[in-house]
Amino acid sequence: MANTEDVRPGLSLTSRGLLRDGRPWLPVSGELHYTRVPRERWTERLRLMRAGGISVVSTYVFWLHHEPERGQTRFDGRYDVAAFVDAVRAEGLEIILRIGPWAHGEMRNGGFPDWVQQLPVQHRTDDPAYLELVGEWFGRLAAALDGRCTPDTVLGIQLDNELYDQPGHLVTLKRLAREAGLSAPLWTATAWGGADLPDPEVLPLWGGYGDGFWVDPGEPWDPTFRAHYFFSDTWDDPGIGADVRGEEAGHRAELSPWFPAATCELGGGMATAYHRRPRLDALDIAAVAHAKLGSGSAWQGYYMYAGGTNPGPGLEETQATGYPNDMTRLSYDFHAPIGESGRTAPSHAALRLQHAFVEAFGERLAPMASYLPEVRPAGVDDAETLRWAVRADDGSGFVFIGRHQPHVPLPAYRGARLSVDTSHGTIELPSAQVDIPPGTLARWPLGLEVGGVTIDWATASAVTVLPESAGTPPTLVLIEDAGIPVEVAHGGFAHAATPGAAPLRIEGADGPALDVLVLPAAEAPRVWVVDAATGGRRLLVSSDELTWDAAGRVRVRTSGDAPDVREYVGGSWHAPDREHLDGAPVTATVAVRLLREATSPSGEYGARDGRQAAPDDTVLDAHAAVYRLQIPEGLDADAVLRVRWAGDIAQLRVDGATATDRFWDGSELVANLRDIGAGPDAHVELHILPLRRDTGVHLPADAAARLAASTDGLCELADARIDQRALWCEIR
Repeated sequence: MANTEDVRPGLSLTSRGLLRDGRPWLPVSGELHYTRVPRERWTERLRLMRAGGISVVSTYVFWLHHEPERGQTRFDGRYDVAAFVDAVRAEGLEIILRIGPWAHGEMRNGGFPDWVQQLPVQHRTDDPAYLELVGEWFGRLAAALDGRCTPDTVLGIQLDNELYDQPGHLVTLKRLAREAGLSAPLWTATAWGGADLPDPEVLPLWGGYGDGFWVDPGEPWDPTFRAHYFFSDTWDDPGIGADVRGEEAGHRAELSPWFPAATCELGGGMATAYHRRPRLDALDIAAVAHAKLGSGSAWQGYYMYAGGTNPGPGLEETQATGYPNDMTRLSYDFHAPIGESGRTAPSHAALRLQHAFVEAFGERLAPMASYLPEVRPAGVDDAETLRWAVRADDGSGFVFIGRHQPHVPLPAYRGARLSVDTSHGTIELPSAQVDIPPGTLARWPLGLEVGGVTIDWATASAVTVLPESAGTPPTLVLIEDAGIPVEVAHGGFAHAATPGAAPLRIEGADGPALDVLVLPAAEAPRVWVVDAATGGRRLLVSSDELTWDAAGRVRVRTSGDAPDVREYVGGSWHAPDREHLDGAPVTATVAVRLLREATSPSGEYGARDGRQAAPDDTVLDAHAAVYRLQIPEGLDADAVLRVRWAGDIAQLRVDGATATDRFWDGSELVANLRDIGAGPDAHVELHILPLRRDTGVHLPADAAARLAASTDGLCELADARIDQRALWCEIR
């Protein structure tokens, strides 16, 4: 950061990207809020993040969670930020602390305690009375971290959040943090909304969501969301936070000449507000990340990557506390790759494949510029023009193709053949025209050298490179892009390759050889790559959930009698040796008894600025259907409850207290039974409030169609099931 105060030896930053020990580094960060996850779950969440290809963990430090009453701070249990930093570092991951003091995160007062919010100060400015409060808070936070917030331990510190027109205040916050004993080699700030940031004091970080709750219920898919499904040299997103900031946006929307294009909030999912309930699927999420990577991103950062639960009621953003949105009281599942319950979503697999690519090729990719074709889409409504880009340097790089967006399906692109001008001449690929099916997210190698052999180009997406072993040369792993014939070109000749067949052996001119392994497209959700930092990169295929520790020892969670895992070693597939560690698979239907029939609510719960307010508990207590759920005995800490339901709001209440909740969007409610305290002796109730046909809230298309087809609205419980997996470990 162009100073000598916060230096980590070996880490540097240029206008193109980050360097570690002189080598380009493309970080992949994911957001997890430690106060929203039980402390005993931190390590397993972090290992799932690492298995998903995350190398940096980012987290808000919510002042509201730690100091609800002035001078009465909590840094124990799930609030122990120092222990969380230790847990992250123990797993070999970097950490970013987003210290605020204002954070947002769909939190009451943006994370300010009520007593701070109510004081007669000019919040988020250099008002001396406000700065005195912040200085005291930073001091208490530094004391709790006890020397851990240093450049050696913490990669970065984010100052405030979504602050648009106070660049001087960000510099003041940086000074106050340093004076308190908080420092890191990177200082960051969010840049969207045209934020006016103080160059070169903070690294600007950008965002991009494919859909969001901050749009009014009757509005269509907003252009600010649609833009993220295109390759582009525009990084600002004026939509994020627009409903909160109003007209107070800054006026700077371009990249800083000091810093690279880097992100911290690519949508890993989306929160659910009462008035608008977007539900992005795995391909929707992966397509945005893919577009940013092809557009030149030097840092892939996700919000959220792991969901959670508010640590108490009354902490969420609500219309009653001055926001335009009512959020769920407790659940912060976010439809993230790792959900509130700790189970992975399909987006974990879709992003995992991209992150394996970044882990293997990021050192080459990071300094590569992004080039857009001469013929580009005319605007966000253009569904015909091919969306593609090239990241390359000196004739070597990758071709990125994106053919997906939600809500407005894209047709197949007919007759594609690409022409790329390089320093070594023009390359045309494939050898003949091909159709690009909808859903394609391609990363095709271009002039790629591996192990002394150069691949001219290939029409299958790069995944990783395996080291030579057992007499076999290095292996370039590609995966078929469904519906596109696979060709691998070398030495001026294109070779057809069959996905799933034995690897294609390519001999170099001077003796070196390279194997090219092409995985079938159908295997994409089952691919896991153990990162090289664990001692050696490994390729595994499994439908089960895999994690590994910093030493690379793999653990498997399976619902079957034994794990289904194959590893590619020495030119062929093998089943690793493993042993059973704990637990047994359980799939069972929960006994359900109806305690009270639902009655029709009025549907008039209030509104603010045209957005419906959520009903409070008095409405649920008067009108919700109530079911008693009998949790069976003998379950362990892995067991989750899966509820298929339909209605407006669902609450799981344990011994009379709400443990988690949902606004219905057509998806299941999944809750970890141990985390919500729902054992066989607990009184567990499910409350479902009917959703009226005339509700007016915005629902996903399938959920909206189901509501429209109903006679009197929706209030249904299809079933409740137990899902528990066994834990196995490989023997090494």
